[in-house]
Amino acid sequence: MSCEVKNLQAPSSKLQAFRNMPAILGKKGKMTQVWKDGKIVPVTLVNAAPNTVALVRTKDRDGYEAIQVKLGRTKKEFKGESAEMGAELTVTAFAEGDKVRVSGTMKGRGFQGVVKRHNFGGGPKTHGQKNRFRAPGSIGSTAPQRVWPGRRMAGHMGVTRVTVRNLRIIGVDAEKNILMIKGALPGNTGSIVEIQKT
Repeated sequence: MSCEVKNLQAPSSKLQAFRNMPAILGKKGKMTQVWKDGKIVPVTLVNAAPNTVALVRTKDRDGYEAIQVKLGRTKKEFKGESAEMGAELTVTAFAEGDKVRVSGTMKGRGFQGVVKRHNFGGGPKTHGQKNRFRAPGSIGSTAPQRVWPGRRMAGHMGVTRVTVRNLRIIGVDAEKNILMIKGALPGNTGSIVEIQKT
């Protein structure tokens, strides 16, 4: 599937006041591709419906400045920002060519071995090895008689917070509240991601 890049920004005077807001919450959509300068660019579509500023923290009252942004039942606080209570933040805060960082929750991978979880190389496939190609190898010496904390071993993988930096906005569809971000984003389709200018 491919489509042309659309940049249909037409913000009202009410929303124009928040044109420089650097962050928004959105729902991750599917990946697709768009034509850009004669080349096909892979993008992820993010449905960023208007966010509401649910809480404003001030330095005098809270000791730091921040705003709490709400999308549905999801709330996220962004430090160092300021806005009016109840203000709406929309995709018009972003423009084509902006660099952003996107944070989300990584997909769950279940219980995984050291080769997939920690990128181990595995053992040799000859010299008497049998059914141990992906074994972790030694996990310590005899002297301490225990496993040192932090030893990389098999275990649960995924469902952790991941931030991808230096992604670029390819297109903005203000009518449909869609952001087109180049590359892949963390999380499942339909999960909430945080998009912030860099």
